[in-house]
Formats: sequence, C-alpha cells, structure tokens
Amino acid sequence: MSDLIDDPEEGGNAPEFSVSDLSGAIKRMIEGEFSHVRVRGELGRISQPRSGHIYLDLKDDSAVLAAIIWKGVATRLAVQPEEGMEVVATGRLTTFPGQSRYQIIIEDMKPAGMGALMAMLEKRKTALAAEGLFAPERKQALPYLPEIIGVVTSPSGAVIRDILHRLRDRFPRKVLIWPVAVQGDKCAGEVARAIRGLNAMTPGGALPRPDLIIVARGGGSVEDLWGFNEEIVVRAAAESAIPLISAVGHETDTTLIDYASDKRAPTPTAAAELAVPVRMDLLAWVEGQGARLSHALSQGVSLRGQRLRDLARALPRAEVLLDAPRQRLDALGERLPAALIRSVQVRRVHLSETAGALRPALLRRAVEGDRRRLQATAARLNVHALNRDIAQKRRDLDRVSARFSDAAGRQVQGWQDRLAALDRLRETLGYKATLKRGYAVVRGDGAVVTTLAAAAGAAALVIEFADGMLDLSGAGPAVPATKVKPKTPPEGQGTLF
Repeated sequence: MSDLIDDPEEGGNAPEFSVSDLSGAIKRMIEGEFSHVRVRGELGRISQPRSGHIYLDLKDDSAVLAAIIWKGVATRLAVQPEEGMEVVATGRLTTFPGQSRYQIIIEDMKPAGMGALMAMLEKRKTALAAEGLFAPERKQALPYLPEIIGVVTSPSGAVIRDILHRLRDRFPRKVLIWPVAVQGDKCAGEVARAIRGLNAMTPGGALPRPDLIIVARGGGSVEDLWGFNEEIVVRAAAESAIPLISAVGHETDTTLIDYASDKRAPTPTAAAELAVPVRMDLLAWVEGQGARLSHALSQGVSLRGQRLRDLARALPRAEVLLDAPRQRLDALGERLPAALIRSVQVRRVHLSETAGALRPALLRRAVEGDRRRLQATAARLNVHALNRDIAQKRRDLDRVSARFSDAAGRQVQGWQDRLAALDRLRETLGYKATLKRGYAVVRGDGAVVTTLAAAAGAAALVIEFADGMLDLSGAGPAVPATKVKPKTPPEGQGTLF
C-alpha cells in the first residue's frame, strides 16, 4: 500500500518566482531595510563616462561596495573624489538586478577627517608641482604701476572694501571687480572662470583688460578655503597671461593657488600694497630727482663756462694774430705795380721777336712747298687703278655670293629630303598603314569602341577598312575610303581587327 503513495518532496509546495520577481523582492527588502546609510571607506576604481555620472568603489580591508554618484550630485560635491581618498559617504542602498549586485547611490560625500583631507591636498600638490605649474621660471613680474586692477572676490565681504580703501590711500587706480563665491560648491568653477574671463578681455576695449589680477578672500577653515585648492583654479592661475596676486586667507593660511600665482600676499590688504606704490613717496622721489637734475644742469653749465674762460685766456689776441698777415699784404701791395710793368715789358719783347720771323716771302715759300706735295700725292692716286680694284672686289663678291647660294640650296634640299622621310615614316607608323595589313577600326555612337561591352551597348557600329567604311546600323551602304576622312584615333586608342 505504501508503494502506491509517493513521499512528499521537501519544498514541493513552495511558490515559484520569476527571476525579475525575485530580484524585485530583494530590491524592495534592501531599500526598505537600508533607506539611508553613512558608509566610511577608501575610494577605488573611479570612472566618469561622458554622461557625467561617477562610478566608483568603497572598500576596506575585506569588502568592496559599488557606488554611483549621479551627475547632478557630482557637480555639487565640495570635494571631488580621488582614488585612495578615505571618505564618509551618505546615500541609499539599492540593487542592480541587471548584474545581480547591490550598490549605494551616494547623495553626499566628505573626507573622513582632517588627516584624509590634508593627505589628498599634499597628493594634489605633488602632482601639480611635477607638471611644473609651480616652477619659479613661470612666474611673471608685477607691473610697477598698473592702470587697471582686476579683483576676483566676493562683492559683499570686507575684503573688497579693504582693498579699495588701501588702493585709495596709496595710489588710486581703476578697479574692475569680478564677483564670485569664495566658498562652497560654486567657488572653484566661478574663480577659474573669472581668471580666464579677465584674460580674455580686449586691451583698450569698452571694458578694458586689467594689467594685474588680485584673487582675494578672508580667513577661514581648510574646508572654507578648499575651493582655492581645486585643480581647475590652480591651472587657471598658472595659465594667466596677466600677472596674478593671490591673497587667500590670513598669513598662516596656504592654498594651492598661492604656489601657482606670480606673487602671494599674506592678506588682501597686503595684496593692495603689492599692487601699487605710495603716491606721495613717488611724488617726493620725482621732486628729488627734479632737484638733482636742475642742480646737475646748472653745475654742468658753470663748469663748462669756467673751462671756456680758461681756454680763452690761453689764446692770443686777434690783433696779434693779424699783425703779420697785414704787414705781408702791405709789402706785396707795394711790389705789385713794378712787377706788372716788368711783366708787360718782357711780353712785348717776346712778341717783337716772334713777329720779326713772320715775313711774307717766308710764308709764300711755305705755301709753295705744300702745293708741290699735294700735286705729288694726287699724281699717285690713279683713277684707273681704283676702278680696276673696285671691279676685282665686285668679282670676288659675286663669287662668294654664288658659293653661299649653292650651300643654302643644298641645305634646304637636305631639309626637304629629311621632312619627306619623316612623313613616309609617319605614314608607315600610322593606323592607316595598319589597316592596309588587314586590320579594322570599330566606332560606335561616334566614339572608338575598345571593348566587347562597349560594342554591345552601342546603338550603331561603323567599321573602317583600308578601302572604306562599313555602316552596320543599316543607315547607309559602305563608303569608299577615298570619300571618307575618318578621325584619326588618339595615340594608344582604337580597336584593330
């Protein structure tokens, strides 16, 4: 009897769940049991895809918890997550059925104590220093007297009033204020945008570009000043083409922007003192320099006048210098009439001697001698001899001309023979000579056909032979080659059969 009744199987009456139902039940149980939790752990495996969400792990010595920070929460975090940082995360625990795992959705995250915060700060400082952002050679010299000073700070705090008051006392300058949040989630982004915005201004524009930038904030805790430790602020300060003074916190407060700036001021008031000199000191210095210049000029003129007087005493008087030349002039003036009379007498004697040699008989003999020489020369110039010479030169010219004409004719004939040979060679190498050897040229639709496919697709085919052309379209009879002048196919084209 017992063999006819099967023993009931253990759990045989348990209800069946689908995978989705079971995952949903687990999800509801975990979210109901752990609605909001605070978890302390070390950050690891941080990734941030293009969506802006942050995926990371919270871990300790023996366990790992997957975590997600949605994009909207990530932009509000006071401290951005970095691998190896120890934090306290607040969020809600949930599951991800697609991968059968549980995870925490982080809604807030803070460093786990001051030690972790300072360790992260030191790590960031080391990494930025390795890139050379804090190198001394990158720092620029501050302008001695800037025309416009840009101040990046909160417009409602005491810092801006201290800076303006100090500038007014020392040397009034134009101040361009860029209001920003100096603490909280928006601090880093607004400060970085302010620095880059001031650098992007046009010099001499409607809103002129400043010659100096002051980034200022009053004192506070490390958390309050943390926005000035963010990497985006440090890089903006290091990239600034305008000299930048950092005046964040009190003298004992140090932030990373202090290392990247061109000059660090212990307080905002000290930043104003570094920015401009004291006007009264400059005026006193200018007056002193003017007095020194006037004294130097007057002393120089006095010294040169004294030297001129000393040199003048060493020179002889003008009357003394002119005595000897005046005496020589008088002596020469007395000798001049006698010298002129003597010169006229000498020239008169020379003229008389020369005129005595020019007698008419002597001139006639000279003319008669020249006439005889001319007649002798004319007798030697025989006209008949000249005519014979000219005739001989003409015969020589005719002989040379005949030789030149023969040579030119032979050269022209040679060129004609060579041209005829080249024309025969052209005819031999042309496609018509090939047609005479039994080949043909096929044309279809006015173009040369070179392939079977082109011949099959042509509406009409015309075949050219050596003695004429054959139209295969039926439009007309064959035409003798003497009545048709087909186009010569281009070099390398055409179909020969």
